[in-house]
Amino acid sequence: MFWQEDVQKEFFTVPDNVVDMSFRIDCRTLPVDHAYALSTAIRRALPWFGDDPSDGLHLVHVADSGNGWERPSHALALLHLSKRTRLVLRLARDRVENARALCGQTLDVDGHSLVVGEAKIVPLSPAATMYARYIVVPEGQEEEQFIAGAVQQMRAMGLHFKKVLAGRQHHFHTPDGPIYVRSLMVAELPPADAVTLQERGLGPLRTLGCGLFIEHKSINKVNSE
Repeated sequence: MFWQEDVQKEFFTVPDNVVDMSFRIDCRTLPVDHAYALSTAIRRALPWFGDDPSDGLHLVHVADSGNGWERPSHALALLHLSKRTRLVLRLARDRVENARALCGQTLDVDGHSLVVGEAKIVPLSPAATMYARYIVVPEGQEEEQFIAGAVQQMRAMGLHFKKVLAGRQHHFHTPDGPIYVRSLMVAELPPADAVTLQERGLGPLRTLGCGLFIEHKSINKVNSE
């Protein structure tokens, strides 16, 4: 008998230069459009947050918020959080201990109380498909222009990928005016390039939840949305 297994893929160790820090929280509700209020509350508690290019805030999502592809139409609509909901910051590894000062604090997020609990470190993912819920765009920019610009930026980083898919444009409210964003999925990335994309992100306003990539498990789900 001759039996040949598939060639084993080269083992890849995810570096920990940048990590996600996941906090337990006690919070019943948040506004759907909470980017500015939550970022401001965190910066009150951690005045250094945003000084490092790696600093980022993952906005809070629950199942009925559509994973960023389709949001409730009213900006003041509420997200109803479960006990499994987490507050997640993306940070350089050497910022983690400083960020533990957030544990035990109660944040006022536009009138909603958010109590921050214990935290754990989550490494970045080497998955082949990455997804950013929000990337800053000029108002009214066409989808083709957005994709072309994103591809150009990623190629300038030396990244290799085969598929790019954009979501619809929408916006956040801030005291300085609206911020227009689109979602972006990038597929068939090598592990090292997937990590690089998470470490570096795309575009500005990371502390408002923009430009941050996470693992996406299925391109089919994106297509259906």
